[in-house]
Amino acid sequence: MKKILICLPLFIISLIPSLSAQTISFDSDTPQKSPTGFTTALTGKGSPEMWVTVKDETAPSKPNVLAQTSMDPTNYRFPICVYDKIIASDVDIRVRFKPVKGRVDQAAGIVWRYQDKNNYYVVRANALENNVVLYKVHNGRRSDIDPVGSGLFHYGKKSNIPSGTWGSLRCVARGNRFTVYINGEHLFEVEDNTFQKPGKTGLWTKADSYTLFDDLQIKVLR
Repeated sequence: MKKILICLPLFIISLIPSLSAQTISFDSDTPQKSPTGFTTALTGKGSPEMWVTVKDETAPSKPNVLAQTSMDPTNYRFPICVYDKIIASDVDIRVRFKPVKGRVDQAAGIVWRYQDKNNYYVVRANALENNVVLYKVHNGRRSDIDPVGSGLFHYGKKSNIPSGTWGSLRCVARGNRFTVYINGEHLFEVEDNTFQKPGKTGLWTKADSYTLFDDLQIKVLR
């Protein structure tokens, strides 16, 4: 009997649970080079993004971490680094992060349902503001989404985000509901229907944030 090889499109493969749960530690990447399997982009204005692998003795999993090292202080400037090998709608994505420095911002974010540099969801933690906020970027315009039950004009949630310390950020996206966790604790939920199609997931910073990332974990949900 002849064996039949079936080639499935990437977006279908990403929906198979046994193939979709991945942890990227960046340890096999070459220092001072962009990480393998990722594409970088920039939302907004300012100088180009700079995502490179660096060695870090404080890393949760040594030796390497991913660093966003460009420090252009342009306020409406959002460097992005998305993982190319998984495309899905419903995901559980988490990452370890350490804000290192930045005068305008010290932000660390995770991105999902990424369509292009101007259309995606992002939740970010900010060490200068000590808060976590979930946004949608639609046609290049960023706007925050109020947490469920918070009432109008509520800007994310306050949370202690110390600079120079490793923390963890997580978002579980199912349908139109997104659940956010910081350092393993449930923080808030939002609901939004802007982006429903499958997209990529990845990492994000703002302005002059010099931020380190490690152990990016992406799990596609049924």
